[in-house]
Amino acid sequence: MEDVLRPLVVVGGTIIVTLILGWLTDRALCKVDAARPDTPLWGLLRRCRIPLQLLLAAALLRGSYDETDIGLVRDHQAGIGQCLSLVLIAATAWLAIRASAAIVESTYSRYAAVARDAARVRRVRTQVTLIQRVVTAVVIVVAAASMLLTFPEMRTVGQSMLASAGLLGIVAGIAAQSTLGNLFAGLQIAFGDMVRIGDTVVVEREWGTVEEITLTFLTVRTWDERRITMPVSYFTNKPFENWSRGGAQMTGTVFFHLDHAAPVEKMREKLHEILQDSADWDGRAWSLVVTDTTPSTIQVRALVTARDSDAIWSVRCEVRERMIEWLRTEHPYALPRIATAPAPGSSGESGPYLYEGPEPDRGPGPGSRGARS
Repeated sequence: MEDVLRPLVVVGGTIIVTLILGWLTDRALCKVDAARPDTPLWGLLRRCRIPLQLLLAAALLRGSYDETDIGLVRDHQAGIGQCLSLVLIAATAWLAIRASAAIVESTYSRYAAVARDAARVRRVRTQVTLIQRVVTAVVIVVAAASMLLTFPEMRTVGQSMLASAGLLGIVAGIAAQSTLGNLFAGLQIAFGDMVRIGDTVVVEREWGTVEEITLTFLTVRTWDERRITMPVSYFTNKPFENWSRGGAQMTGTVFFHLDHAAPVEKMREKLHEILQDSADWDGRAWSLVVTDTTPSTIQVRALVTARDSDAIWSVRCEVRERMIEWLRTEHPYALPRIATAPAPGSSGESGPYLYEGPEPDRGPGPGSRGARS
């Protein structure tokens, strides 16, 4: 009977104690979270319940498994103890990663709730994300090293290789040169404020938004929802456009190729009317000028402003669409026409050229509405 009760007491008691302590900890965090709604830390720490229970179970079993007095345990006592030690180290690392992630996320959430500078918030978000990844990588490396050191054979090998550690370090540095370069580039991006999560950038002639920054690569989500993944060292070695740096406000242009008879002054009035009706125009500036001329057309440039890159695209499309529609219905003579001339020696109509398209209303007078021939 004792051979049955001992294992039940050890294993069952460990499970019961683990569940009770995990439940009490979760209830305590719930009460603190309800009492302190200003900070999300306590609610985020509830994610640590599973690794905490695993840590408690491994610790309790590691200290009491030999009390089960079972033949199988006595025969494999060293192996079971080794396995429990490995689980204990892994659970500790898991708990440390979860707790650090909760602290970092809570700190960022509190900062983002009170900060008014969107660019500064994106910078802090990028920094805390990379810091969290560094902490996770360090914890994993330390946990893996601790697991290896629990094996006596690994200790012996480590002592024998200590003398050649310098040479191995040089070889490892050369082999991991690209990885280390990306690692330091990621840290440089995070703390050098070169590019941040949420920034609008143009890389390799592709326009998109920075979606993710890791220690080795960066992901840009393009306007058509594609993802471009590139090493972070790209942003430290090559030039790129960052439309969000120094403010998200942007200026855009719309070009029109029109006939020389186009009513430029009326177009200015119409542009102002269109912008006043537009929800994406920020009201900072606008203008309409003739920027170039050719023997057959003039080039008219409309300049508009908006709060960010998405809004400037919408404003430009709206101005282009409504202005063309207004010219087509109200001033069709302003649209460019194709000039043709008869071949030399032909018996066609006399005159230097013919126009295809509507003629402008030039007011009363002889030949004001007739087609040129």
